[in-house]
Amino acid sequence: LHEQNKAAYVLDGDNIRQGINKDLTFTPEDRSENIRRIAEICNLMLDAGVITLAAFISPYLKDRALIKNIVGTDNFIEIFVNTSLKECERRDVKGLYGKARSGEIKNMTGISAPYEAPINPDFEIITDGQTIEDSVKEILIFLSNKIV
Repeated sequence: LHEQNKAAYVLDGDNIRQGINKDLTFTPEDRSENIRRIAEICNLMLDAGVITLAAFISPYLKDRALIKNIVGTDNFIEIFVNTSLKECERRDVKGLYGKARSGEIKNMTGISAPYEAPINPDFEIITDGQTIEDSVKEILIFLSNKIV
């Protein structure tokens, strides 16, 4: 998007949980608050004209509905990055899944906490057996029709 001279920013777990949401844990209540705050940040960035990509595990349907309500239907595109738990564990550079399986991390999505898959996402990509570059290309092709 930057190469296309579009103002864009990616919000993700690292840049949000190190700052504005560092007071939150991974309990269901804190996960919902995490997502609510992210939606409010997205809304501010959208108001400033910045294409905002929110790359988060949002495990609950009700929280994704709240995001859509806060940023508005026209500004919300739900992309379901559908990846098997086995593949997530294989790709885990931070070792979080291993820590969750040993009990060191509580409320890990897919291990000790639920994940409610989107019912009707705007776009779904199945990334198992696909490179990051190929996945990104597919998503960018989809988004090119949505972002003016």
